[in-house]
Amino acid sequence: MRFAYRNKKITGVLSVVPKNFKTFDEEMENYNADKSRTKRLKLVMGYDRHHLVEDGVTVSDMAVFGMKYLFDNGLLSKDDISALVLVTESPDYFLPPTSCVIQGRLGLSQDVFCLDINQGCAGYIVGLMEAFSLLAQDDMKKVVLINADILSRKISKEDRNSYPLAGDAIAITIVENADDGSLIQGEIKFDGARHEVLMIPAGGFKMPSTPETAVMHEDRDGNRRSLDNLVMKGREVFHFVQTEMPPLLNGLFDRIGIGKDEIDWYLFHQPNKFMVDKLAEELDVPYEKMPSNIVTNFGNPSGVTVPLNISFNIGKRLLNETFKVCLAGFGVGLTWGAMVLEIGNLNFNDLIEF
Repeated sequence: MRFAYRNKKITGVLSVVPKNFKTFDEEMENYNADKSRTKRLKLVMGYDRHHLVEDGVTVSDMAVFGMKYLFDNGLLSKDDISALVLVTESPDYFLPPTSCVIQGRLGLSQDVFCLDINQGCAGYIVGLMEAFSLLAQDDMKKVVLINADILSRKISKEDRNSYPLAGDAIAITIVENADDGSLIQGEIKFDGARHEVLMIPAGGFKMPSTPETAVMHEDRDGNRRSLDNLVMKGREVFHFVQTEMPPLLNGLFDRIGIGKDEIDWYLFHQPNKFMVDKLAEELDVPYEKMPSNIVTNFGNPSGVTVPLNISFNIGKRLLNETFKVCLAGFGVGLTWGAMVLEIGNLNFNDLIEF
């Protein structure tokens, strides 16, 4: 699917990470693997630290904390919010929608449109598409896009493939109409035939959680997990990213008539450092234009790695400068997509701890 939006803009980004973090070195004893090989993987994959929520913390807790930060600091007014879009794969409940929970806890107007979207690695792209579309409605003021995941609870602590990379975080992005004629273009694809490459098998109605689904099993690489845990087929995911993303991106650049060197920042989802660096090599993009440090500093909170990129790697420069950026996400679904837009002169671009 190709898409384009005109006269829309991002006016603020707030990223929120838990204060609590663990380092790879202190968790190494969890893994049934050769220590020397594991230490080599630390450098290649970007393992270092990951930020994790405390027990009992939910997506709505972090979202309400972030929204109150914006209200208390005069960065957002409740009266200016027309819609609240939440992208998450770790909702508070099966039902009601967590966006409604957040709206109620914040005391927002009953006229605020609330929507949950079940998306992960490409969730920021999908969320922006929905936010831009909503702004086409008459009398729309600001759309609040909340991208959030706390998937660390669904990953086995004995899974060396996935747990060292797991991170929890949320990001709040304010999206508004603009009068400058700016054009946002992109493309997104889906392939549900490969959905088993990245999934949590049990817990839904297809396979309800039972004592049997909680039994731990060991794979050929020594990782122990149950059917209640996230399962990532690493080799298949790597192959998917390296074969599907370059043609999508190159085709997008050709179609909109832009050279790769015209893009200031490639702010991509970060499953791990190795995967992002290889993608930069395949696209012939300098490493400094495609950061791979989010996973090293915070872990991988699914699609939240993209706005975290904005807050962490560009930071306060976005308050006074404007950059042409390419945002991209790829993973669960399988889903992969990218968009090119200008971002800058923001009202805020903060990174805070919960």
